Amino acid sequence: MSNSRLNDLLGPLVEELGFEFVGLEMTSEPGNRILRVYIDADNGLEISDCAKVSRELAAILDVEDPINGQYRLEVSSPGLDRPLFNPAQFKAVIGEKVRLSLYGPVAGRRKYVADLITADDESIELLYKTNTVAIQYGEIAKARIEPDFEKIMREAGSK
Repeated sequence: MSNSRLNDLLGPLVEELGFEFVGLEMTSEPGNRILRVYIDADNGLEISDCAKVSRELAAILDVEDPINGQYRLEVSSPGLDRPLFNPAQFKAVIGEKVRLSLYGPVAGRRKYVADLITADDESIELLYKTNTVAIQYGEIAKARIEPDFEKIMREAGSK
């Protein structure tokens, strides 16, 4: 099943439970496939929130059986290095540093850690070193925010 169909199946249930559906990814580790679902909440998440959502998602996955073969379900907070799955998420972090892995090279590179300078419904633009690089969403295999730990520590120290 495609991620799009899984998003359509699982996203509304997460929202119904009162959480933000950030996105999902299917990954493989040696001998194990993992369906990782990222959720968030305005007041943050507790482990019990992830457990509650996991139980509900497991029930619908058991009934619908959309994934061939064995896999492990994980429900997780997006964390400081929040994954980015859709244009709205990219638009929300314009000005931040992002880490991208691409399906193929764009401007000679498959991996970027660069400042996100624009995002629209079709593509993003990065400032990489002194160059602007345009990338279509379909070219992005994985995207995450690159946390600025110095900034985080400064902000934590000022509280």
